[in-house]
Amino acid sequence: MLKNVNNIFLAICSLQTGIFSYKHKEMTLKQVFIQNLREFRKKEGISQMKLAEYCNTAPSYIGQIETGVRFPSLELVEKMAGILRIEPYHFFKKKAVKNDNSDTENIFPLLPNSMKNQIKTQIKTQIDQSTNEILNEILSKY
Repeated sequence: MLKNVNNIFLAICSLQTGIFSYKHKEMTLKQVFIQNLREFRKKEGISQMKLAEYCNTAPSYIGQIETGVRFPSLELVEKMAGILRIEPYHFFKKKAVKNDNSDTENIFPLLPNSMKNQIKTQIKTQIDQSTNEILNEILSKY
């Protein structure tokens, strides 16, 4: 019986830390560009080799761009945008990141950070209280 209680306790602790362990890593503009280039290229069904051919450049150069080794000129950015049927600024636009964790950053994107932190603290406090109530109830039965 005690083993089951320990397993439940570990599961609750994992849930708690999972909710609040989200570490937001800001992507650099170069990383955003690379991710978007790859995404738009694949969406259009164009291989690196075909994109290189359309841009009149070497396939290895497109590969180097997509791995972050090199960065294209603005002229090439405009050319790739035209080929991929997008406006050039779309390469530099950050996409909303989907996250399995409930995080105040995603729930309330327009709130000031101070309010987000306050909400996060209140949610954590409520979870802690609920966890303690559940554990006490479980322990009282055994």
